[in-house]
Amino acid sequence: MEAHERMDEHFRAIISAVGEEPDREGLVDTPERAAAAFRHLTRGYSQTVEGVVGRGVFASDTDEMVVVKNIELYSLCEHHMLPFLGKCHVGYLPRGKILGLSKVARIVDMYACRLQIQEELTRQVAHSIQGVLGTAGVGVVIEARHLCMMMRGVEKQNSEMTTSCMLGEFRGNPQTRSEFLSLIAS
Repeated sequence: MEAHERMDEHFRAIISAVGEEPDREGLVDTPERAAAAFRHLTRGYSQTVEGVVGRGVFASDTDEMVVVKNIELYSLCEHHMLPFLGKCHVGYLPRGKILGLSKVARIVDMYACRLQIQEELTRQVAHSIQGVLGTAGVGVVIEARHLCMMMRGVEKQNSEMTTSCMLGEFRGNPQTRSEFLSLIAS
């Protein structure tokens, strides 16, 4: 039996376990739809940085900060498998190479589309960009709202989590860090 068929069966069992009838008209196709949705939400496991970046690295003489902000993201919390949603801001200092604009967002998506915690997601994005480009520094800030905080547990509707990872000049040079933080705040 293929993995996706087993996932369908597991969703069917979950529907039964909550007290519903999986053969009810409105639920009859739900196990297959839920499995397809879950595979889509976790597609990052089948991707690699090399595959996502492809030929998106370009030679460049620029050494000024590059910032891509407000990259929308969604992920699934690895503790409850509930979504967290937010935005990611990425900055880097090129050293002979730049990354195609869409590739920054694709790296964010690749790591976000895995069972994840925000702290690790932030670190993975920063280290991947550093690894691909060999930059003088990388800064990543993620701001997100977690449904595990909103729908269960403490049920705090307006809470938001902010995480950051600063590498190279973003960590060691207060002026670089300050410039990056001011650019993403505007």
